[in-house]
This record gives sequence, structure tokens and C-alpha cells, in this order.
Amino acid sequence: MSLYHHQHIQTHRKGFSRRSFLKKFSMGAMAAGTLSFHDLMSVSAEELRKEGRAMILLWMAGGPSQLETFDPKPKSSGAGDKKAISTSVSGIEISENWKNTAKVMQDIALIRSMTNKEGNHQRASYQMHTGYIPSGSVKHPSLGSNIAREIGNRELDIPSIVSVGTTNGAGFLGVDYEPFNVSNPGNTPNNVAATVPNQRYQKRLGLLNRLDSEFAGRGGEVVVKNHSKIYNKASSLVLSPETKVFDFSSEPESLREQYGDNTFGKGCLLARRLVEAGSTFIEVRSNGWDNHANISEVITPISQQVDTGMAALISDLKERGMLERTLVVWMGEFGRTPKINARGGRDHYPRVFSAAMAGGGVQGGQVIGSSTANGSAVQDRPVSVADLFCSICQSLKVDPKKENMSPLGRPMKIVDGGKVVTELFS
Repeated sequence: MSLYHHQHIQTHRKGFSRRSFLKKFSMGAMAAGTLSFHDLMSVSAEELRKEGRAMILLWMAGGPSQLETFDPKPKSSGAGDKKAISTSVSGIEISENWKNTAKVMQDIALIRSMTNKEGNHQRASYQMHTGYIPSGSVKHPSLGSNIAREIGNRELDIPSIVSVGTTNGAGFLGVDYEPFNVSNPGNTPNNVAATVPNQRYQKRLGLLNRLDSEFAGRGGEVVVKNHSKIYNKASSLVLSPETKVFDFSSEPESLREQYGDNTFGKGCLLARRLVEAGSTFIEVRSNGWDNHANISEVITPISQQVDTGMAALISDLKERGMLERTLVVWMGEFGRTPKINARGGRDHYPRVFSAAMAGGGVQGGQVIGSSTANGSAVQDRPVSVADLFCSICQSLKVDPKKENMSPLGRPMKIVDGGKVVTELFS
């Protein structure tokens, strides 16, 4: 790359425009031989990192019932006892346990026509995190790990990908893109705060490096390399002032109350703080959605916790001017049967279920697709897992067709097939 082009890029990085850069440099510079295709893609990727785009996944572990959340069927025989309530958008109704979410429906797009074939928890959860069905020959990276790899800010000490609760990992992308797990949001994670002065801590790291070097010299290069990556990441976090992102003491009590005094609500507040600090992908997990029995009783408290945290998150992001560049996705591994079983619950049902999206350029206040009157099938506009993933990539400006090489030497796309649900962005 010529000195002129290098200087021009440097001076524009604070206020970088991808469109203007591509227009000025791509064809002309490539034709002149001063800017290679690799240079162009590298600068484009760097620009996306500077944009600070991020995603927050609100994961409903167990498979939430669409009828008790975002696709109520008050007139069907299997409706259950939860009423449908109006929202801030005329004509859109959701279940009565979601009163706070109803107030921000103008910012949310509901997809009521998700459809899939996997009805097993482990397989479906794997697929809804990676886009692939499980395989004995390869461990696929989660979409979050792929996104962090593509647009994560590598200069930060805090992790690019964080999970409040357990989740799928980086697979063959390796330890660089494994999620940092937080079990108690609102408190500094265990083993992050240094227990000795920095100088002594650095001496300990030096000793560890010498031991690793000896082991590497005896044939343990690969193990040492991965081990070193993990320790280097951990050390950067331990010694960094950016660990304050995990401490909520600076947040007003009134705002903390809006999110809710529970793990999920605190997880949502942490997600907002992490995005604000530069993290790229945060997952917040809510457990308890595998409601095979007594769904009427058990679904109310977990719904209300998620309702409070989700609505507060969307409102807070919007008030801070962050919602346009932050995609919030609510989903689980599948839906529940349209008929209530003999135990008063609903069983696994991947044939039709719901998802919700807000921010990240998504046009809120709309419903995409529909299920039949009794909720047994998709009536119109079916949306597959791959379609949803392509749409997420569209929001985050990630190329879903980009290929990564698996350990078996097989190129694997970030998303295998699928098309963008264009209605989300119109």
C-alpha cells in the first residue's frame, strides 16, 4: 500500500466511512496496484470493529412456549389460561406476563414463523447456537464466537464474548474465541482481582512462562500455545482497570431496580455495560423453560423476570443511543406443543415457534410470519434457523458465507445456506 493511502486511512479511522472508503479506494487503488484485495478486506474488517456493533442474545433455555409468550392463541382450544394483552403497537398482542415488553413493542420485531426439525434439547440448542446440527467429526463454533472473530475489538482487555451462564463454545476456532463465563453478574468474577501486588504478580507470570517453555521444548508446543493464550487473556483482564465494567456500584439504584434484582435482570444490565465498554457478543441465559407440567404456574415468575430485564435493556440501550448498533435477540431451542398435555404442560415442538429481535437496524413494531389458528404449523413466511442467522449477520455486517477451515481441512461457512429475512430491515 502506498504511503499516501496509509496516511489517508490513518487520518480517517476516527470518523471512518466504509462506503466512502470503498468508493475512493477499492476499484481505483486495486487497478493501480497500490491496494491489494487483502488490504481492502483488512481495512474493511477494522472499520467494522471501530463501529462498535454488538449483539446480546437472551437465551431461554428449555424451549419457551410461543403461546405463553409472543404468539398467544386466546380463541384456540389449547390456549391455556394466560390472556392476550395489547402492546404499544396497534394490532400486536402478546401474553399477559409480558407487560413491560408490551410497552416497548415499537422497537421489537416478532417472528412467529420460526420452524425447524430438531426436538431434542441438546441437538436443538447446539443448532440454535452454531447453525449446524451436531457432528461427531467436528465441533462447530458458536455464532457468537464467529461474530467476535469477525468484528470483535482485539485491543480491549475485557473479553469480546461473554456469557452469563453456560453456553456453547468456540469449537474449532480455538481458545481465542471461547466465551468468558460470568455466574454472578453485578460482582467482579472470581479470580479476576489480583491477590498480590502487580510486581509480584508479574514475577509469577515470568516463572510460569519459564515452566511452559521447558515443557514446550519437550514436545508440548501445542498445549503450551493454547495454555499461554488463556493465561495472557486472563492476565490482561486481571491487571486492567476495565474490570470495573463488572461492578454495578456506579449505576443508579433506580436503574438497577428497573432491570430487576435477579440473575437474569443483572445479566441484562451487565450486557449493556459490556457493550458500552466494547464487548461484541454477550449471552444472558434464563433457565426453567422446559415446561412439561404445570405450565400455568411455573411460567409466570420466569416470564416476569425476563420481561422486566428485556424491556429495561431495550429502553436503556435506546436512551443511550446504543440500540441502533446493538442487536438484541430473544429465542430458545424450540417451541412447545399447541395442546396442553395430561400433566398441564406442553411438550417439545420445533415445527413452529417464535423469536424476537430489536435494535441493530431491525425495524420494530412488526410481526413477521404467522402460525395457524390453532398454532400447530406455520401459516405463512416460514423462517429457518439459517434464515435467522443470515439476518443476524446482516444486522452486524458480517458475511455469513465467509469460510473458516475446520481441523479436517474442510471449509465451513459461518452460516450454511439460508436467506436474509428482508422484512426485518424494511
